[in-house]
Amino acid sequence: MINTANQLTDPIHLARDASALSTGPGKCHVIVFANEKGGTGKSTTAVHVAIALAGRGARVAAYDLDHRQRTMGRYFDNRADTIKRIGRDLPMPRYLTHDGDSLPRFTEQLDELTTDVDFLVIDTPGRDDRFARMAAQRADTLVTPMNDSFVDFDLIGQVDPITYKVTRPSFYAELIWEARKARAKADGSTIDWVVLRNRLQHIEARNMRRVSEALDQLSKRVGFRIIPGLGERVIYRELFPKGLTMIDSRDFGEMGLAHVAARQEMREMMGALALPEPAMPLFA
Repeated sequence: MINTANQLTDPIHLARDASALSTGPGKCHVIVFANEKGGTGKSTTAVHVAIALAGRGARVAAYDLDHRQRTMGRYFDNRADTIKRIGRDLPMPRYLTHDGDSLPRFTEQLDELTTDVDFLVIDTPGRDDRFARMAAQRADTLVTPMNDSFVDFDLIGQVDPITYKVTRPSFYAELIWEARKARAKADGSTIDWVVLRNRLQHIEARNMRRVSEALDQLSKRVGFRIIPGLGERVIYRELFPKGLTMIDSRDFGEMGLAHVAARQEMREMMGALALPEPAMPLFA
């Protein structure tokens, strides 16, 4: 069971200073995007983070554990095709997709992708998956995207139907707690768990406030950080066929207000993730 007195779940210990997050020589920082519920923008956000880091000049690898949908893998396939078509280099990680079955292959690919890189970004299936659980234990930063709804919130916590106060953590919070314990036992490291509020509506609503308050309550109990993610914008869905992201502004032509706002969302999200900082600035 979750022990809220343990420093592993103390938000003060989890919101680590960015200067202490240096990857160091030969140290790969593993970022795992994990949520057993689909439809949260998990793969889109994972791709944007990977490309943003590569755009900074970091050495980035990406690993798609969802061999059925393969959204991350297809996104990068489309991006590779675009690079060939336009004849110009774009920031591009090296990437692989797991077969969903082989443990030796998982171990081999994980070792390959964490060699000579600064970051490995892992996208997991929107369902219970043993390889996703194993990846969570390897995470330095574990990102759980969720929409602003109590349907999504129920994955990590339960609320009273009258007061909307948090009554207890849910099974997924317990799962992350176990992953944290296993990681601490293995090498003494702490997993920085980040709940990323994705697809936020641009109109304040009572439901948004209730979800926000519930997240604040639960974060203090089980120890995660809450950061803003990507808004509900058509542009993100339109970018997929070309494999482009909001970082690739030169390929949009004239940018509208929605593009400018989306790029600002990216800046804020990347800053809030507090990842190790490569030398080159983002969105130079």
